[in-house]
Amino acid sequence: MSSSRVILIALTMVVVTLVTTTKRAEGARAFFVFGDSLVDSGNNNYLPTTARADSPPYGIDYPTHRPTGRFSNGFNLPDLISQHIGSQPTLPYLSPELTGQRLLIGANFASAGIGILNDTGFQFVGILRMFQQFALFQQYQARLSAEVGEARAKSVVNGALVLMTLGGNDFVNNYFLTPVSARSRQFTVPQYCRYLISEYRKILARLYELGARRVLVTGTGPLGCVPAELAMRSRNGECVPELQQAAQIFNPLLVQMIRDLNSQLGSDVFVAVNAFQMNMNFITDPQRFGFVTSKIACCGQGRFNGLGLCTVASNLCPNRDTYAFWDPFHPSERALGFIVRDIFSGTSDMMTPMNLNSLLLQ
Repeated sequence: MSSSRVILIALTMVVVTLVTTTKRAEGARAFFVFGDSLVDSGNNNYLPTTARADSPPYGIDYPTHRPTGRFSNGFNLPDLISQHIGSQPTLPYLSPELTGQRLLIGANFASAGIGILNDTGFQFVGILRMFQQFALFQQYQARLSAEVGEARAKSVVNGALVLMTLGGNDFVNNYFLTPVSARSRQFTVPQYCRYLISEYRKILARLYELGARRVLVTGTGPLGCVPAELAMRSRNGECVPELQQAAQIFNPLLVQMIRDLNSQLGSDVFVAVNAFQMNMNFITDPQRFGFVTSKIACCGQGRFNGLGLCTVASNLCPNRDTYAFWDPFHPSERALGFIVRDIFSGTSDMMTPMNLNSLLLQ
């Protein structure tokens, strides 16, 4: 065998080893999820609340074809991120299956209906507010320490990827919930956005105190374009200006707050995800992404299938892959795939100060 061929084989083996090692390292990275229904993987199934996705046709395209508590026809955003980093999906923290070595995978603390503010989603009753999600995160760390020792537990938390998704409910299930709400009497929209950001900063600072060092923070999506708002407020299917403007005030303030917080910490701990633009890409040009519509929900009733809940009595589209929205508020699994693609490899207009591929190298 020629020496050049031996060198080539050796180099190939080195590359394969490096790739395998990298995948193992990424697979070993824990993943923690906090926030609302966009990222809840089933915690609300264990809570006394109406904000649940535990009945058909939710989960119709999940591998088991059964509802899981995810507000999706199949996988949700955390699931798709887990798949990309080569990890098992994070279990809901309240799941009785989250025990022993499974704690090393991470945990999902998200709860549908919550917001930045504690009075957001009051109508859903027994949901996990952010202070409660953090209390459970502390409980998780104690359990992990008992399982693997305090030093390794600290290393797992510090090395983990964290996803935080908040803000949308503070508008649609608080400020704009009724024509005149308590918060709309208290604040103008710009004042309210500044107030939300000041409260959000406290949440992120607390998350840092609890050990998080790599945190994706999603901005709000285009709230005025979801089927629920089109059904209630739109005349001809145009995105609702008041909600769109609120998101467009809130999101730049969030990016600036994250820049300031990172500067204060001396490290790029927090990464802003431009969920607004990621969603608008397929909302404004659905055909380019292979969707037949970005206005009508696959599952729902009334105008744009945007009224009420997604239930067995709802209209249900035959092919979820051709709908940008699964239910009145939540993107379909396929739409989420485009968002995840942008999270991993998006340019600086999508991900600030870096995309997830770059973040995982740190």
